[in-house]
Amino acid sequence: MARLEVTRVGNGIVPPISFTLQGGEILCLSGPSGSGKSQLLRMLADLIPHDGQMTLDGCSSEAMPPHDWRRHVGFLSAETAWWADTVRDHMPPDAETRFDDLGLPLRLLDSDPALASTGERQRLALLRMGPPPIMLLDEPTSALDPGATRLVEAYLHRLRDEGTGILVVSHDAAQRARLATRQMELGA
Repeated sequence: MARLEVTRVGNGIVPPISFTLQGGEILCLSGPSGSGKSQLLRMLADLIPHDGQMTLDGCSSEAMPPHDWRRHVGFLSAETAWWADTVRDHMPPDAETRFDDLGLPLRLLDSDPALASTGERQRLALLRMGPPPIMLLDEPTSALDPGATRLVEAYLHRLRDEGTGILVVSHDAAQRARLATRQMELGA
């Protein structure tokens, strides 16, 4: 199982933070709006400049190109982006087999992503991740109704059980209680 070690990562907006995320656990991150939760996820995905060090299974993020790092440490923003003509164009080969897990109709595969609802796009973005060994998720259920939220939470539990390490930002205390094997608060 993958192991992400974060040592004094910060950027002037987010104070330096250190923690370890092990495969097979869900670490839930909370904190007031503006405390830097989304910034931290972007730093961990090596998308924005930061101080400190990150290693995945002992290999430093500095030792690999950022696109290689992100293949192993995947980031899902609260606002997902879509660039190809169909949903299928964004998906890994086996994604179709997991549509039912998230309550998604297969007809979406051959449609324009813009025709999917915000909640459908949020769930589709989870599937397009693959998943990598480490997942960084920024409010992954913010646009979902309670039923779809339960499906996503069950999906994340299955990924955890399969060995994926998951860091979830959530403002919902009840959701953090349902998901987390550990919790951390930023800006406390």
